[in-house]
Amino acid sequence: MATSLLYQTIDQLSREKGIDPQVVIAAVEDAILVATRKYYKSAEDLESHFNKDSGIVEVYAVKKVVEEVTDPDHEISLVEARKWNSEVGVDGEVRIPKATDVLGRIAAQTAKQVIFQKVREAERDTVYAEYSQRLGELVNCAVKRMEGPDVIMDLGRTEARMPRREQSRLETYQIGDRVRAVITMVDRAARGPQVIASRADASLVQKLFEMEVPEIYDGTVVIKAIAREAGERTKVAVHSRDPDVDCVGACVGMKGMRVQSVIRELRGEKIDIIEYNEDPVVFAANALSPAKINHVSVVDPEQKHLEVIVDDSQLSLAIGKKGQNVRLAAKLLGWQIDIKSEEEKRQEIESQMAAMALRGAPISELEGLGEKTLERLRSHGIESVEQLAQMTPEDLMGIQGIGDKTIDRIRRVVTDYFEKGREELEMAEIQEGIEAETGEVLRETPETVETLPEGESEAAEEGAAEEAAPTPTAKEEEPGETELLNDEETEGTGDEKE
Repeated sequence: MATSLLYQTIDQLSREKGIDPQVVIAAVEDAILVATRKYYKSAEDLESHFNKDSGIVEVYAVKKVVEEVTDPDHEISLVEARKWNSEVGVDGEVRIPKATDVLGRIAAQTAKQVIFQKVREAERDTVYAEYSQRLGELVNCAVKRMEGPDVIMDLGRTEARMPRREQSRLETYQIGDRVRAVITMVDRAARGPQVIASRADASLVQKLFEMEVPEIYDGTVVIKAIAREAGERTKVAVHSRDPDVDCVGACVGMKGMRVQSVIRELRGEKIDIIEYNEDPVVFAANALSPAKINHVSVVDPEQKHLEVIVDDSQLSLAIGKKGQNVRLAAKLLGWQIDIKSEEEKRQEIESQMAAMALRGAPISELEGLGEKTLERLRSHGIESVEQLAQMTPEDLMGIQGIGDKTIDRIRRVVTDYFEKGREELEMAEIQEGIEAETGEVLRETPETVETLPEGESEAAEEGAAEEAAPTPTAKEEEPGETELLNDEETEGTGDEKE
């Protein structure tokens, strides 16, 4: 059966737009119906039908057959209805043809607008249904035109829009350029092209590696995470499911051929390939490459906070230009990273120790004071050695149970405590000076003991014994005073009697 020229045109249009021909036919029927109603200015119920053979859209007014007409727009008498259909009866319906060849130019223009609108809506629905299933797919497209900062690209059946935020900073585009991009979104409400393509998304790097590295394509090597600043630098964390396959080497390729292909596609963007590790400490040390990391510690596992210590010479390299290296590493890990140099960490520890010193050492560190004396001091609010050192004998006399002998003992014990601390500090400074000059750490380890001949060994032992022999001290000559210091109960009782 031959079809009309109009139907053939509709069928061709449907193929070009990728939509169902019945959608276009329905659009034509609706357009003629709107034009007919506008021409006749009638409230009648109208129906339209497209005749494929003749290529004419037939319009009918549908009316109900009644014995007595009360609504001429929707009802018709039986006598009038029999003129159009001899077999119709009461309560039946009759279809009365309406002439469409008198619609005129304005009505035809209205029909044309309706047809275009319906076809455009159908086309957009078809595009959305197709490309919403292709999110993240790598597509080849050509630059078609520029709309301000946006680039409009031809995908073949439809157009894609690449906003400024989805473009790489290293790239400029000219009409006709062939580019690869990934589909990131399909915007149904957009007035222009619905498909949003990107050259700045991290998934573009992943798709390019899948094309260049067979181990990634077949699943032997897995890309765990990607952190990217388009046009600047990208960090890719990879993991091998096969212990015999080097994940980093597979991605780099022989003489760097594989990664260089990706870099060329990204117009020279730097790419760091990092081995993934489940341990965030090890992963952080890898992610901050090329900087050498001295130490990584977890500050707060719940808040995902890491502290990284590096040499002073590696600090700028670890942070990167404008903080880019540490920013990408933090994004790759999903952890907050604080980078400090060895000098900064040392100053921080010293400030913490100074703060602890200001708070003072507890009086329990004093050697030579019994528990009863310590309890009496604590009961009067004396908690630190510094507080006790600042008290005068008159202040101590005001504490019940503390007499002259206890005050003298407190004075000697406090003095010995500070003398001991000063000696330890001087020794530490001397040791640091020796280490700085020699470059060696002074430690007494079994490995440093040298084997001497028998004669030298005996002489060394005798010399060591003479050095180790104790010399009489003032305290050893006064055993009575030593016994008095250790006799807490007796002295405390005597003070109370005083």
